Amino acid sequence: MTASHEGRVATLWNLMFKEDRVSCAVYHGTHGMELRVESQCGVILTEPFDLQPRAMARTRALRESLLRRGWREG
Repeated sequence: MTASHEGRVATLWNLMFKEDRVSCAVYHGTHGMELRVESQCGVILTEPFDLQPRAMARTRALRESLLRRGWREG
């Protein structure tokens, strides 16, 4: 029997604004790696993901943009 490798692999960051929380996480599923931006209400964004500098830079730019708009580390 083999173990399932599906599910969350890593959380890249968590941010909060008042009572709202947003997280950016990498998942592994049947179609490969996937990046998800999620809130308590559900998935906001999903896209294919690979550990390349461009993909990491995009997640960092999104995080920095949210921090400039008043979100904080959570």
